[in-house]
Amino acid sequence: MTGTPPPHPHPADGLRFGYGTNGLTDLRLDDALGLLADLDYAGVGLTLDHMHLDPLAPDLVARTRQVARRLDRLGLTATVETGARYVLDPRHKHGPSLLDPDPERRAARVRLLIRAVQVAADLGAHAVHCFSGITPAGTSDDTAWQRLADALGPVLDAASGAGIPLAVEPEPGHLLSSLADFHRLRHALDDPEPGLLGLTLDIGHCQCLEPLPPADCVRAAAPWLRHVQIEDMRRGVHEHLPFGDGEIDFPPVLEALAAVGYQGLTVVELPRHSHAGPDLAARSIDFLRRAAAAAAAPVTATAGSAPAPAPASAAAEGGTS
Repeated sequence: MTGTPPPHPHPADGLRFGYGTNGLTDLRLDDALGLLADLDYAGVGLTLDHMHLDPLAPDLVARTRQVARRLDRLGLTATVETGARYVLDPRHKHGPSLLDPDPERRAARVRLLIRAVQVAADLGAHAVHCFSGITPAGTSDDTAWQRLADALGPVLDAASGAGIPLAVEPEPGHLLSSLADFHRLRHALDDPEPGLLGLTLDIGHCQCLEPLPPADCVRAAAPWLRHVQIEDMRRGVHEHLPFGDGEIDFPPVLEALAAVGYQGLTVVELPRHSHAGPDLAARSIDFLRRAAAAAAAPVTATAGSAPAPAPASAAAEGGTS
């Protein structure tokens, strides 16, 4: 895609692009938010972590109020993300999870998610993102699914009280790793309203392991879609890549998001590229504007075929989240 980026509003009507703070961890939060506003992003995927609105440090309510004022001044909206690697356990990535064998450790993750819901309400955020975690060794599939459903019960109660949707992300290598798994959870929870239990759709994960192309995943997920993460990726390899370094054809994806009327943020997710965060944030918004312009242009070619089934390596969680 070449030529001058189009002025706002973007041609793909209704799309609002954001950038994840997990890709800007070398910046202070105020500086990160200022950067995104200067680049004309619409919002931010705010990962609660020790360097950005630490959810475990004192005076969370006051600090959240300060961030809310900063977002308002900058004209940014937010999604609250909960994928910080070591915020609860400094020695175990993403630990403890909702599947931990120890009920006290599971409860610690539940408390974090409930706190995230409270932060999201105070920020006026449009969703709280979460994921299941990896099935612990020696845990049966049925036990893991029961733990997940039981753990999410009080989180959904908090989300309902706050009016904030919970957006569960299928994550490669986790118990809940696919769109089909999301529907399994939905049924296990007696099919809550989509406004309460929703979906975080990561476009790269669709390319990595879903049987449908990413644009078709958007259409299939539309009724439950509450948050979108976006980056490039290759089939069968869970590695978040800058745009243009993978295999995804983005204009059809953005066209699908606009067509289904998605109103939330579409957040760039590059958690292992903080060393180049400011540059990648600038390059990413330029790429997305061009892709949005291409999505709005008359169709001149037939869309490609569905990707082949992902090899087993796609299930390896060790990628980049």
